[in-house]
Amino acid sequence: MREGKIKIALLLMASLLFAQLAGWFGAIFNVVSLDDWYPTLVKPSFNPPGWLFGPVWTILFLLMGYALFLILKGQWHKRQRNLAMLVFIIQWLLNIGWSFIFFGLQNPLLAFLEIIILWLTIMWNILVFYRLNKTAAYLLLPYLLWVTFALVLNANIVVLNY
Repeated sequence: MREGKIKIALLLMASLLFAQLAGWFGAIFNVVSLDDWYPTLVKPSFNPPGWLFGPVWTILFLLMGYALFLILKGQWHKRQRNLAMLVFIIQWLLNIGWSFIFFGLQNPLLAFLEIIILWLTIMWNILVFYRLNKTAAYLLLPYLLWVTFALVLNANIVVLNY
């Protein structure tokens, strides 16, 4: 009994840490341009203050990690769980990729195209998770909403700067 609880606790910690890794990798690219390039961009009036992004993303990654945990601990058919994991990892990589493209490459236009793909992949992720665990799917909705906002913000940055 105790061994099972330890295994579940480790799975929860691993899921939460894995999701947070996207934020940590993304931050590597942000640091490169937050002080010099990003401030030079013309931004729309609804651009949030910089201090807001860290806490929002931390919460979103925690929700994503818990959603992942719910999928991993479930007793699903191997094919279903593998698809759910694949879609989760694709959207996770696209999340990191957006930071790399926008901040690392300093290319808002290409980042805008990439975030459209990210948004579609998050939708796909929600649908796949929903088939297995509705709670896991619902936990991804704030992430979808924030990426929707980021997509609009990214589009406006492109329009204002090109």
